[in-house]
Amino acid sequence: MDASQEVELQSRGNNNNDSPTNQVEIWRSKNYTWWFRISLYIVFLVAGQSAATMLGRLYYDKGGNSKWMATLVQSAGFPILIPLLFLFRSTDSSSSSPKHPRTSTTMLSLYVFFGLLLAGDNMMYSYGLLYIPVSTYSLLCATQLAFNALFSFLINAQKFTALILNSLVLLTVSAALLAVHADSDGGTAGVSKGKYAIGFLCTVGASAAYSLYLSLMELSFKKVIGTETFGAVVDMQVFPSCVASCCCVVGLFASGEWRGLEGEMSGFEKGRVAYVMTLVWTAVSWQICSVGLLGLIFEVSSLFSNVISTLGLPSVPVLAVIFFGDKMDGVKVIALLLAIWGFLSYIYQHYLDDSKAKSTVSSTNQV
Repeated sequence: MDASQEVELQSRGNNNNDSPTNQVEIWRSKNYTWWFRISLYIVFLVAGQSAATMLGRLYYDKGGNSKWMATLVQSAGFPILIPLLFLFRSTDSSSSSPKHPRTSTTMLSLYVFFGLLLAGDNMMYSYGLLYIPVSTYSLLCATQLAFNALFSFLINAQKFTALILNSLVLLTVSAALLAVHADSDGGTAGVSKGKYAIGFLCTVGASAAYSLYLSLMELSFKKVIGTETFGAVVDMQVFPSCVASCCCVVGLFASGEWRGLEGEMSGFEKGRVAYVMTLVWTAVSWQICSVGLLGLIFEVSSLFSNVISTLGLPSVPVLAVIFFGDKMDGVKVIALLLAIWGFLSYIYQHYLDDSKAKSTVSSTNQV
């Protein structure tokens, strides 16, 4: 539970019109509802991220080679969210007005800025997934948490505790192990050391850029958007994704990669239908992942959403070993265990924060 919810509970506890018993019941009802939403967002994020990463690697392994196409599908699935856009817009119209005044120019600027940032970030991720094994790629993505902690501290006034710092150190060490172990990675057959280095740096760079994206998104929710509705979450997924998709289409044609798409489809190992379905389901999976991610930013914080994204770490490397033949040696196992340890450290800190919030509510009701 975040600080704003704790403040809200405290203020309600000071209301003399409500008995302590009613306050406890209200808190319990809201807490269970909140945790249900959080659980739903976590499922969306972890399932979408794991499926999208595996399908993205399948595209490259079975004959796909267009970096712009691989980048496009990361944002092009936004039309499936358009019905939600209208549904929640009609629901939000009867809710309270935004806390802060917004103009069309301000919102358009936000959509364009986040769309361009998302397009560049997706391109770096595409290069990373092309040049390094998916197991290494997924573990490197854990560095998002360290970058996000830095940006959350600078931009969102995130407070650090010993457990959070422990989590960040463990995840950083996990990524460093993979960096120094690059030469012995058996999953990079046919890829030169130069390309491996490009893939490694692009993945780390993309993690940093995406962490900045999340922190700025959280800041926008608090300072500019101001509406506490799921409709605002859908807005910030659909419109920036539309801008990012337009940028990718321009890049696809400007680079000339579009000329090779027909041959790429014909030469895809699993067939033309499988080629199309791989791209379609990759796009859908990324949208599911993004809704979960933005939902967690909206409900808790960008740092928490990034921590939850590391929950997919245990599944992706294992699936990569099963389906793609990636080598899971001792160093990767150690890196994986450190990443899981770092994740559990942060989750335990959140548990302590939630327990503190419960104690605050109980003591307020007793006054």
